[in-house]
Amino acid sequence: MGETSVLIVGTGFGGVGTAIELKRAGFDDFTILESAAEPGGVWRENTYPGAGCDIPSPLYSFSYEPNPDWPKRFSLQPDIHAYLKRVVRRYALEPHIRFDTRVTSASFDEERGLWRVETADGETFEATVFVPAVGQLSRPVLPDIPGQDTFEGPSFHSARWDHDVDLRGKRVAVIGTGASAIQFVPEAQRQAAELTVFQRTPPYILAKRDTRYRRWQQRLFRSLPATQLLGRLRIFLLAEYATYAMTKHPSLAKVFELRAAQLRRRHLKDRGLRTKLTPDYPLGCKRILFTNEYLPALAQHNVAVETGRISAITPSGVRTEDGVEHEADVIVYGTGFAATDFLGELKVEGLGGKSLSDAWKGGARAYLGMTVPGFPNLFCVYGPNTNLGAGSIIYMIERQARYIRQAVEHLSRPGVSYLDVVPEVEQRYDEEVQRRLADSVWTTCASWYRQDNGRVTTNWPGSVTEYHRRTKTLDLGDYRTAGSR
Repeated sequence: MGETSVLIVGTGFGGVGTAIELKRAGFDDFTILESAAEPGGVWRENTYPGAGCDIPSPLYSFSYEPNPDWPKRFSLQPDIHAYLKRVVRRYALEPHIRFDTRVTSASFDEERGLWRVETADGETFEATVFVPAVGQLSRPVLPDIPGQDTFEGPSFHSARWDHDVDLRGKRVAVIGTGASAIQFVPEAQRQAAELTVFQRTPPYILAKRDTRYRRWQQRLFRSLPATQLLGRLRIFLLAEYATYAMTKHPSLAKVFELRAAQLRRRHLKDRGLRTKLTPDYPLGCKRILFTNEYLPALAQHNVAVETGRISAITPSGVRTEDGVEHEADVIVYGTGFAATDFLGELKVEGLGGKSLSDAWKGGARAYLGMTVPGFPNLFCVYGPNTNLGAGSIIYMIERQARYIRQAVEHLSRPGVSYLDVVPEVEQRYDEEVQRRLADSVWTTCASWYRQDNGRVTTNWPGSVTEYHRRTKTLDLGDYRTAGSR
């Protein structure tokens, strides 16, 4: 396919999915740079107790690589990580991966039509196409609380879980009540002598319709793949309905709010505790969380839920604004990720030395969530406005990989150096996305979906089938094409 080369950063589902798409199309000239010693992305990093996915596994997997051996409908971290590593082996991606290689910067050489990518070890790689696939949920965030360094016991973020710390018989303080916390809090509750959960905003909790697959079911999935495909389709359609409710008709989400209220009444007999855990914002504005264990855990005798604002971390615990010091032996931060900081500390320069961080000062934006004017041949995976309020991000990743593959095929033709999205095309697209998001539930409260200035930079405003349609064919009319290298 010519001399076009591709450099991918990251071996999560995004990077692996892009590499497989290229390889299935017969393109083998690609390299994947990975900062860790093995593939896996968030499913390698997040090893906290209870870590798992809140999207059913038949949908949270590559469409072309179904797994009949999922042990549960909602798989846990070890099984998802094992699946991803198995896919890497199956498609022989290992020879393309450079492990323990952290990318620090990338700059575009306009004269040569190449990206020059540098690593922390001083190595330099050159490629025609640059694909950052570092994800939205890969950089843990610690809250800005005075005194964090003074705490005398162990403390860590859930995404960097310290497995050497034994929680048995300890007084444990958990700061944050997001998607990770609702999974590890029940595990911590069973071990800790006392567990104090510091909650800023209560999440909407819905029941997780989980089940363990029996051997006969796995045999059925293996012998008749259509049976697993039907399950995938059902989940897909339910997610599309939820997306429609959140983006166009929030009133349709009321039925889910009622179910959440029923769940609170069932598990939280203490009225005061139930009040603390009742959201005061529309369902879907923040991430909806699915669990069967979180609410029952909070109702246990060794658990306290504190809603007062934290004023400081002290050597012996956590102090709230009312002056009360909550003593703790261990502090666990379940405070999420820098979801709107798309490329993290990676410095990227495009045409004329233009900095991507400067281009994104008002909030990250990209045409179809992938391409940015002035940064030719750069294609983000899981970039701005491609996250989902419901559904599987892997579906979106597959569509992005298909689009990138088409770009690579075009760039492999003689006489083509680079593709640079036309600024007016990206501007019209961004205006449309933000206009549609303004009518969605995601603008009705503060969340990790939004920037401090209110701009929603993470979520896609439509259905995944719409995204499929809009990314199905690369339209060369959307790009400025430069001549041969």
